Amino acid sequence: MEVKPGFKLTEVGVIPEEWEVASLGECISDLRSGVSVNSVQEAAITSFDGPTILKTSCVARGQYVAAERKRVAAEDVSRAKLNPVRDTILISRMNTPELVGECGYVEETDPNVFLPDRLWMTSHRGVRVIDVRWLNCVLSSKEYRRRIKEVATGTSGSMKNISKESFLSLLVAYPLLSEQHAIAEVITEAENAARAIDRLIAKKRDLKQAAIQQLLTGKTRLPGFHGEWEVKRLAEFGHWRGGITPSMAEVSFWQGGDFPWASSGDVKVPQLNHTNSRITARAVDSGAAVVVPAGSLLVVMRSGILRKHLPVAIAGRDLAINQDIKALVPRPEYSSDFLLHLLTWNGKRILESCMKSGTTVESIELSWLKSFTVLVPQLEEQVRISAVLSDLDAELSALETRRDKTRALKEAMMQALLTGRTRLV
Repeated sequence: MEVKPGFKLTEVGVIPEEWEVASLGECISDLRSGVSVNSVQEAAITSFDGPTILKTSCVARGQYVAAERKRVAAEDVSRAKLNPVRDTILISRMNTPELVGECGYVEETDPNVFLPDRLWMTSHRGVRVIDVRWLNCVLSSKEYRRRIKEVATGTSGSMKNISKESFLSLLVAYPLLSEQHAIAEVITEAENAARAIDRLIAKKRDLKQAAIQQLLTGKTRLPGFHGEWEVKRLAEFGHWRGGITPSMAEVSFWQGGDFPWASSGDVKVPQLNHTNSRITARAVDSGAAVVVPAGSLLVVMRSGILRKHLPVAIAGRDLAINQDIKALVPRPEYSSDFLLHLLTWNGKRILESCMKSGTTVESIELSWLKSFTVLVPQLEEQVRISAVLSDLDAELSALETRRDKTRALKEAMMQALLTGRTRLV
């Protein structure tokens, strides 16, 4: 490996000459964990008076989210110990293979919060003098998340553990304390920028939810619209069509195909234009597939995802659907965009009243779905309402894109700064 002037080759790769290499055990003097206690509340808490226990989900990608906690059962309050302390790092020592080793920096001590036995808290009176924020950046970087997960063990495919010995033996390259401070400051600024966008997104989602609540019920009317809304069954909105799967044994239906064929797993976006699978023109022309026109509403009727929510999308182009989807081809007096918002907003109610019982996979009964009733205005008001809600969706999407780009920039900065490839003056 070629080593440029001013750099040196070490056990952790090429680093600046003046940087040192140490084990985490030299930077962290101790790792302490709490105890397992019974809890009585599963929902996230934003403000709480009594003792609470942290969930393992309170740490992720360098962030500590104190709201991820539960109330400690009264009989176990005396057993709870170890509060999160300011200027320490919490580490998930036992978790799923994807989440084991996740960490987060603690900014403030909280005497009403306790650690469970699955979280470590660091102590930093080690041999090396380090900036704790900087070390948290290191441990949450992509490279160290990978290294930490590699040392996790466990025979269960769903749960992994990290031993203190293996964790503290990991090596880290570190600069002078002043450069650690500077690196931590820059990365923290980038993360704060992403968090600020997250707060904007949360506010915009609340605004959208309020708008949906008012506009889709007719409680608030847009300027210029009056008159009563009508109660309609979903069957009245147009023609409902079911899909099929072309024979997998017929190679000519699939090989080299470029016509989109949607399954329930594709219905994840408001407008569906691209699918994971494609069929050939022969499958379409022979009647081996059911094709629905652009503007159709696609509703997932059979899938495990129905335990959580009802996936609905608009077909952005002509496409074929499989048997787990039903398509509503709307009549001209109904707006596809409006129906998308209406079905999505009523998703929970639809699942509560239209789900079959006793099936191995969650399913919706079509006859019950078609009998489901909603309030609907005239077409012009439908179009105006959907335009307002679509504008809010577009603003949300733009903010999410901006947030994702900010976090991607932060990741790139971490990769450059924590390896010494880019230096701060």
